[in-house]
Amino acid sequence: MTGEGDPAEGEERDAEGASPRIRTGRIGRTAGVGGMVARQGIGWAGTRIANIGRDEERRQEKTDERVGKIAVQIAKQLGEMKGAAMKIGQVLATVELAGLSEQGQEEFRAALAQLRDNAPKFSYDDIRQVVEEDLGGKVSDHFAEFEREAFAAASIGQVHRAVTHEGETVAVKVQYPGIAEAVEIDLRNLHLILRLVKRMAPGLDVKAVGGEIRERITEELDYELEAQNHRAMERAFRGHPFAVVPPVHTALSARRVLVTTYLEGKRFEEVKKLDEATRDRYGEIVFRFFFDRSRTLMVLGDPHPGNYLLLEDGSVGFLDFGMVRRVPAAHFELERRLGQAIDEQDARCVHELLSELGYLPDPDEFDPQDLLEQVRGGAEWLFERGFRRLDPEYARDLIERTSSPRSPHYANMKRQTVPAASLLMRRQEGLVFITLADLRAGADWARIAAEYFSNEPPSTELGEAERQYFDALA
Repeated sequence: MTGEGDPAEGEERDAEGASPRIRTGRIGRTAGVGGMVARQGIGWAGTRIANIGRDEERRQEKTDERVGKIAVQIAKQLGEMKGAAMKIGQVLATVELAGLSEQGQEEFRAALAQLRDNAPKFSYDDIRQVVEEDLGGKVSDHFAEFEREAFAAASIGQVHRAVTHEGETVAVKVQYPGIAEAVEIDLRNLHLILRLVKRMAPGLDVKAVGGEIRERITEELDYELEAQNHRAMERAFRGHPFAVVPPVHTALSARRVLVTTYLEGKRFEEVKKLDEATRDRYGEIVFRFFFDRSRTLMVLGDPHPGNYLLLEDGSVGFLDFGMVRRVPAAHFELERRLGQAIDEQDARCVHELLSELGYLPDPDEFDPQDLLEQVRGGAEWLFERGFRRLDPEYARDLIERTSSPRSPHYANMKRQTVPAASLLMRRQEGLVFITLADLRAGADWARIAAEYFSNEPPSTELGEAERQYFDALA
């Protein structure tokens, strides 16, 4: 939404019709979610009854049909409510729902992915009030220029271009008014939404997913915490040869206002249309940025392509550090060793590490060789050496072969879980994979990954430049 035209159903506007209003009433927001869960629960029960006597292919077809309807309804309901409800939908769009065919997965993701594109935009008066309340004084006291129209909008805030009194162009992210109250109510209702998702994916650990969503969304509301994360990433990549994190303007930032240096560059949809060499280089930079975790111990949970830009000099700018998990060093080291063990095809070590990390509720029930085949096959693009050009068809095929009921390891997967400390890590890897496939980027991904899993020597020019950069800092 741009703030113009007719409001969506369930959305209110101010007296002048200029800006959407986020509903903050507990009864109204709870009733919306509760009604959706009840309606879809009845429909789901009907599908299960009707599936009795059908063959497996027909059951899967009808299950996917019901999932498609549920996904559309979830997207519609959460999109109308904005706030955490919208963010919950965006997070759920990244969760693998074991038990659905790839077609069902795609329908679910497609419907929920619309939430990012349907984010509201508030009027300048609403935004001005938040800025002035948090920074004090008038907007003109802090900025020489401030564009009234937002150039980007997300689930809990929108971004305006401005110019400081020192003449620097900046991006000003401002939290929507009333969003904190709405988030508090939505998080109380999270269990209702997850109850519905559990019907679609019986093996999903909704307790772990719910806890991670609550923690991450609560942190996202605090732009001062996001500023800390952002500053940590900017320090870690300051002067980097191909990754750029814009500095935070701390004096102009507050709990609901975050100001960073403005970056101008090509968006993902533009990059997709460029030549193979440019796309490959861009894709490798994205891969390296998100897999280089050892120095910051930070996992970025929202590696959406809308959060990075191809800059004029060929480097890539990275934005938005609201959804971040700081992983304990000991846990990260176990995850790194797990990647190395998978790469070396050490089945016994893979079993031990998965058990120690918390993926296996009852380790004795799992055969080490079966586990190795499962985890290596599910991420074959990260472990099979050789140049591979990713594409959407390959991504769909890999997910279908390794995550659906057709996988030979499906029974094992239903008995496994993902530890909370690793949940965002797995989600990040999945989103980066889908993004690179959409980009149709090519590389020897396994050799690049081995630089991070096993400290192998650089395998590309970019890897060499990065290693020299880090060696110079040591």
